[in-house]
Amino acid sequence: MGAVNARGAAPKQDRSRATRQRLLESAVTCLAELGWSGSTVTVVAEHAGVSRGAAQHHFPTREDLFTAAVEYVAEERSRALRTLPTPPDTPAAVRQIVALFTGPLFRAALQLWVAASNEPQLGPRVTALETRIGRETHRMAVELLGADESAPGVRETVQGLLDMARGLGLANLLRDDSARRERVVAQWARIVRDVLGR
Repeated sequence: MGAVNARGAAPKQDRSRATRQRLLESAVTCLAELGWSGSTVTVVAEHAGVSRGAAQHHFPTREDLFTAAVEYVAEERSRALRTLPTPPDTPAAVRQIVALFTGPLFRAALQLWVAASNEPQLGPRVTALETRIGRETHRMAVELLGADESAPGVRETVQGLLDMARGLGLANLLRDDSARRERVVAQWARIVRDVLGR
């Protein structure tokens, strides 16, 4: 928190940073809830509780706003990966990995993927960030599982787990898929445990 001036107000720079943060968080929420077509600058500004002019001061165009949102989502997903607690066993690790693909950050990322397929300004940036997040997710999954990727089939099993988790996240977008998801996760936990020999 920055210093407070004589009138008790936070410095302009801190307010500006806070406004920018609210806009990014709102952009992610709007993407997750309303999709790309419903997430205009005006809608995001209203959700953030700021004027459209203030939003355009920080992000002159819609592409600027959502390009920054891409980076914000990537950083938040990275932070979520870095702060995962060490699971007590393989089934818990598998559940943690699947949870990464069923929350609001994944929903927002998915909307960005769809938008990037149609918006040339977003495409290269989304692709680069998703490549980075994909590597980081794989590395974290290996750590959470205590997997030795030099053993035959382990790398492919971890990648299969991530692909399965992504698929469950997609299915969850259309309806609450938690009952089926639990059965699939339990089966994958058995498969992973067998391959890892733990």
